[in-house]
Formats: sequence, structure tokens, C-alpha cells
Amino acid sequence: MDLAGNGWIWLTPSNLHSVSEPETTSRVLYYGRRKGKPLTTARQGVADRLLPQLKIDAPPAGGVLDPRTLFSNSVTETWLEVGFGGGEHLAGHAEHNPNVGIIGAEVFINGVASLTRHIEQKSLKNVRIFNDDVRFLLPALPDQCLSRVFVMFPDPWPKARHAKRRFVGPENLNTLARLMRDGTELRVASDHPVYIHWALEQLTQHPAFQWQVDGPEDWLTPPPDHVTTRYQLKAQKEGRTSHFLRFFRKSR
Repeated sequence: MDLAGNGWIWLTPSNLHSVSEPETTSRVLYYGRRKGKPLTTARQGVADRLLPQLKIDAPPAGGVLDPRTLFSNSVTETWLEVGFGGGEHLAGHAEHNPNVGIIGAEVFINGVASLTRHIEQKSLKNVRIFNDDVRFLLPALPDQCLSRVFVMFPDPWPKARHAKRRFVGPENLNTLARLMRDGTELRVASDHPVYIHWALEQLTQHPAFQWQVDGPEDWLTPPPDHVTTRYQLKAQKEGRTSHFLRFFRKSR
């Protein structure tokens, strides 16, 4: 639910406000929370200090943003995480892959603040943050600029009437297919059976992606480089099984 209590909010690149009007092609309908509990003074201070240096501004309509220009140090490739939650997963990959520039997109302010804390603690130089709906950023990125994309434990929106709210769907997959280099990985993880079945259906039917599996161990075992988060450990404690779907961009 959003702060107005109606469960959804309209987003534009320049503002965020609750309204009750029909969807138009000039706006993106975003479902979910923008802000949670008030930030502590210390966490707010870290976010205020670091976010101006790390933030990616929404490009103007028709603009192009080369990811290679975002990072001060030399990076060999660019990864994207869509909805990074508390930032543990993204920060872990950034720490283990210093030559990779990682863009994290997240609208939840508390999650953004959490990531800035991880960045400061680990002295990370290869992370940039788009603290808005990723659908404002993707159109501005050039073809074949991404070498990996993560969609880790997204909100499952389990009711059938909410299926259109899920990120993994035809329109977004078409965009990712344009942005990803041949042979690169789209990794989707979830502990919710509805989302797992949905993602499998969407991805196996999409002509640009291929699922390379031999058996259940391929989707029940975390990838060798997986970074475990508190959310995942909580799910395991509550008896929910995490699935890891690894699809690869087919050659053009």
C-alpha cells in the first residue's frame, strides 16, 4: 500500500503523487510502497551524503545514457538489478566484482538508504542508484549494454488480477532482450510458487531467452556466486523454498 492507502501511485520522471485517474501512455503506473518506517538519523545522514554522488537522474524523453559514463573507475561490463530491496545482494556482487559497474533500481526509499549504508561500509566505487521506477531508465540505455540482469525476490502479486503488475512480462522482457548482450544471464529468484510458475511461463515463451537446465538441482540450488540475504534466510526459516531461474540471451 502507498501512504495514501489506495495501493497504487502514478509515477512520472519528475514527480510522484497519488491520483485517481485512468492510465495514459504518458505515465507509468507503479504499484507498491515508496516509503516505510522513518529512517534513523544515522541512516538518513548516510543517504543524504552519498545519494547525490551515486544517483542516476531520469534521462529526458528520447535521451540516451551510456552506462560506461556513470562510473569513475574503469569497468569492463555493466550489470543491472531491478528492485534491490535492502541492497545486500547488490552490494555483495559489487564487492566481489570490482571491475563490474552495477546499476541498482529501487523506488523504496528505505531500501535505497540501506544500500547507501552497505556502499559506505564496503567502500564500494562501482555502484550507481536509480531511485525511481526502472521503466523510466531502460528506454534510455543503448542496445546490448548489459552483461547481467537480476530480478531477485520481487513482490509476487499473487492474485490473478494483479499479474500485470509483475515485472517479468512480455513488454519488459522485450526491453531486456534489446539491452542484454548475447549469451548473458537474466537471473530471476523467488520463493513464491505463483511467481515462479508465472516467470517460467513468460521466459520459456519468449523467443530471445533460453533456459539451460538438466534437472531440479539447477533451479533449487543457488548459483555459485549467489549472495544470500536476510530475506532469503527468513523465507527458509518459514519453510518457503527459493527457486533460481537462470535464462540466457540467445544469439541474435
